This record gives sequence, structure tokens and C-alpha cells, in this order.
Amino acid sequence: MIFSQGVITREFVIATRNLKKVEEIRRILSKGNDDLRFLTLKDYPDFPEVEEDRETFKDNAAKKALAIAQYTGKIAIADDSGLEVYALGGSPGVHSARYAGDNASDRSNNDKLLQEMESIDDRGARFVCVVALAKQDGSVMTFEGFVEGSIARKLRGNMGFGYDPLFIPKGWSKSFGEALPEEKDALSHRAKALKKLKDYIDNNDYL
Repeated sequence: MIFSQGVITREFVIATRNLKKVEEIRRILSKGNDDLRFLTLKDYPDFPEVEEDRETFKDNAAKKALAIAQYTGKIAIADDSGLEVYALGGSPGVHSARYAGDNASDRSNNDKLLQEMESIDDRGARFVCVVALAKQDGSVMTFEGFVEGSIARKLRGNMGFGYDPLFIPKGWSKSFGEALPEEKDALSHRAKALKKLKDYIDNNDYL
């Protein structure tokens, strides 16, 4: 916590340099909370990259959050999320961000997925997100969110990031890439996980 002109502000570090992800996390967690302040890895340019080498979203998120909490001495929030395509045995899964190789762009990952699924009719998939909250003492909590849907046959829309232009949520006729932020926030995997975290933060003023 920090004190400014008699006001207590709860401070968190978001363990990412992805500005679109930061915007989404801030937007959801700040709703109804005027006392929260968020830093990001851009505020810690010397912090080394954390290798996401675990086999589950939960373990990757926890590893990142613990690393940044111990480095900064502040409470840290990290997420690991990805796309699981059933016909591909759950791929790209934890490798979603680097499906087309290390430092792959969103476009190259999407292009590879479309190529892999070119002759596949079963387009079922789900987005998965695990958000971790870590403290300086090494304790960590995790919150999960899922959304079911299908993979489009071409890129649709330029909103969001990652695989959003290819993912059509169940019951929708448009992709996340065609959705407004508030529409995505009502349904997305990350929003569901973050809303669980928000409930925890709202009910724990000591954080």
C-alpha cells in the first residue's frame, strides 16, 4: 500500500509488457475501485524475461507472478492464457504465443493455425486463462476462466489481440476480433478469471 494525501492506494504490478493485455486487466480490475494503482513491466525495464517453460497455464502464471513479486517487492498479477483446439489435441495450448516460433507475431500464429486446420471440419475450441496473484512472501493464488467456441475459416475483425480474430464464442455470430471491449469483457476467458480476482481484491482491503 502507498499513502498519498491521506488516501491509501493499493498497488499492484502487472507482469506483462503487452499493452493490450494491460489495458484489459486495468479496465476490469479498476471498475468500482478508485484506490488501485497498476504498474507494469515497462516500469521495470531491467527485469529479465521469465521463460514460460511449465506444462500448464496455472504453473506458468504462478511462475511469472512470483518472479515479479520477489523482484519488485510488490504484489504481482500475471496471467497465462491460450487457445485449445480440440481437433489438434489441445494445441496450441501453452505454446499459443509462440505457435509459429519464438517471437512470433499474432498474424503468424493465426496464419499457422488456419493452415493446420485447412482441411478440418471440427472447429471446436476453447480459450483458457489462469490469473495468478503473488505476494512478496512467496504465497500465490490462482483464478481460472474459460470460454467455449469455434475457429473461423478466416480472420475476422481487428479488435483485441492474439487469436481473437479467429475465435467465435459459442452462441455468437461474430469473432472476438469483431467485438467491442465491453462485449468481450462480458464473456472472455480472461474477464472471467479477472472477475474472480476482482472479487478477492474487493473483499481483502489489506492487499
